[in-house]
Amino acid sequence: MNKDMFAVMQRRGELLARIAAQRDQVAATAVRWQAPLVFADRGLATVRFLRSNPVLVAAAVAILVIRRRGLTGMVAAGWRMWRLYKSAMSFSAKIASYSRH
Repeated sequence: MNKDMFAVMQRRGELLARIAAQRDQVAATAVRWQAPLVFADRGLATVRFLRSNPVLVAAAVAILVIRRRGLTGMVAAGWRMWRLYKSAMSFSAKIASYSRH
């Protein structure tokens, strides 16, 4: 019985050492990914803000277009933005359908 208990305790020690090594690996990986994930999080926050304030985005785009190209340029840019929006929504729907499966 003592030999069995010694073997169990030895195995437990090996497993605890393995767990500590894996914990260190996870911590090192988390440190490496921290900066890119912060950048991605800020990007998502920006996208959420822009999606929740479409009038603000439209006004900013309109001001930029009017200053550069006049009314004709604004209409052309608006048309391009509409096509880009439609294709982005289509692409987003495709990605969403793939992620559900």
